[in-house]
Amino acid sequence: MTESLTESGEQGRAKLIPSRVMSTSDQDQAVDTPIPAPDAEERRLTPRQARRLRIVLSSVGMAAMAVVLGLRIASRSSVLVVGVYGLALILCGIVIELSRNGRTRLGSWLLGIGLVAAIGSDWLLIP
Repeated sequence: MTESLTESGEQGRAKLIPSRVMSTSDQDQAVDTPIPAPDAEERRLTPRQARRLRIVLSSVGMAAMAVVLGLRIASRSSVLVVGVYGLALILCGIVIELSRNGRTRLGSWLLGIGLVAAIGSDWLLIP
């Protein structure tokens, strides 16, 4: 890849845009030479895809917690139920904001630990 000058043409203020130039090794290859596909092991999510995935997972978790909260309140009204699931809803909102700001790993850990803690406290604390 080489850099080529474009737009204003002035050296000091020109915008550099990469352009593809064929090297001699590229010119020696036949046109029909297949390009090797990347291995499945090397495929990773881009940062934008990772952020969107965490946002979707947090939104689904938030909707699930809201449904469970509604079912729990319908079966027995307790401040502890509202507290546990309310904190889980707040946690999902925090994870969405963390994901929007690029903190996807931290958001993933918080989402996993928080939802396990909410389900565990529901099982252990709420009669």
